[in-house]
Amino acid sequence: MYTFDSFKEVTASTNKTDWDKLKQVMTIIQSVQENKDQALYDYSETFDNVKLDTLEVMQTELESAYHAIEDELRTSLELAYQNIWDYQQSIKISDGKTSELYQKVHPLNRVGVYVPGGTAPLVSTVLMTAVLAKVAGVNEIIVTTPPQKSGVNQAILAACHIAKVDRVFQVGGAQAIAALAYGTESIPAVDKIAGPGNQYVALAKKMVYGDVGIDSIAGPSEIVVVADEDTRAEFVAYDLLAQAEHDVLARTFLISESKEKLEEIQQKVDDLVDDQPRTAIIKTSLRDHHYSILTADKEETIDCVNTIAGEHVSIQTKDASSYIDRINTAGALFIGDYSPEAIGDYVAGPSHVLPTGGTARFSSGLTVNDFLRTNSIIALKEESFKHMAPSGMRLALEESLQAHHDSLACRMEENK
Repeated sequence: MYTFDSFKEVTASTNKTDWDKLKQVMTIIQSVQENKDQALYDYSETFDNVKLDTLEVMQTELESAYHAIEDELRTSLELAYQNIWDYQQSIKISDGKTSELYQKVHPLNRVGVYVPGGTAPLVSTVLMTAVLAKVAGVNEIIVTTPPQKSGVNQAILAACHIAKVDRVFQVGGAQAIAALAYGTESIPAVDKIAGPGNQYVALAKKMVYGDVGIDSIAGPSEIVVVADEDTRAEFVAYDLLAQAEHDVLARTFLISESKEKLEEIQQKVDDLVDDQPRTAIIKTSLRDHHYSILTADKEETIDCVNTIAGEHVSIQTKDASSYIDRINTAGALFIGDYSPEAIGDYVAGPSHVLPTGGTARFSSGLTVNDFLRTNSIIALKEESFKHMAPSGMRLALEESLQAHHDSLACRMEENK
């Protein structure tokens, strides 16, 4: 158990770049740029142990997967799709035209989505990214997901069908990010890449940023839970287990002013953990990356939450709503007993692609607006120009940019 001060000391130096992995990623990106599709086939065999005959998954396979999955799963995916669509539509920015100065909004032309596969295929990530791009009006959406010996997960393909994804490629890792950024014979280069991945995917996104748009450089997933004496220990215990089962690097933070509640929740976690299928992953995560923090009062609790700047912040106290206006560094806030982080992962509506590793200090969760770009429109009338130009002329002379001055001055002379 930590105090707030001891916690700050322990976590003072985190999120360091792994330079050895970065060198590997640089090699992969260079190989994809030079060898294109052949590099993707080679890396699929080397890293995924899958020898592919083709990179692309046909649309007929997506539709077949949609019909093949269980009815309950299909209904759940459809509900999630509709909730995500409705929420993103409600927050979508639009043109704000006035007579002379306004903003024009344009969807991106082509977007790439990375969907993790393997032991925990993130079916929901398809919806939490591709649906946003579709609401934005993106012209073409391309999904890449790691190849599997038994073929791409059927639920992932069904979700791609529901989200109306245009093309799906069975390519994973840093090589998929490189292919989306620079293009190969099969995979066209995109304007922006979205979606979470492992350390190699995150490093690749960092390397290609600037050549292509990137949603964020995501690290391990994390949750911050605030509890008080009235908190249901079982609820919080399952929330911590749910976060820890993502990955051995997943981080969990439990904050309370009550030492007894911290101990009660820890005991409940210990009672439940062995019943989970991913017990080994959970135990490793909790052993290495769990922080139980005892705070002196509510002010210190809020300070602690804002210092962590967590991806998911769950407030499960009797006065949960009073925290909303005071927590200003969170990827997403989950308020009250019946807004668990898991509901946000799947069906609530806001995207589960959120800032991690303290980056909520300066970044936000993925929304429809991340797939839009804007440009200013300046359409001045003569009267407005004549009012502004003298100031512009003076500033141009101050910067020693004579042609700038003259560009304005000639119009003033013409209007005399």
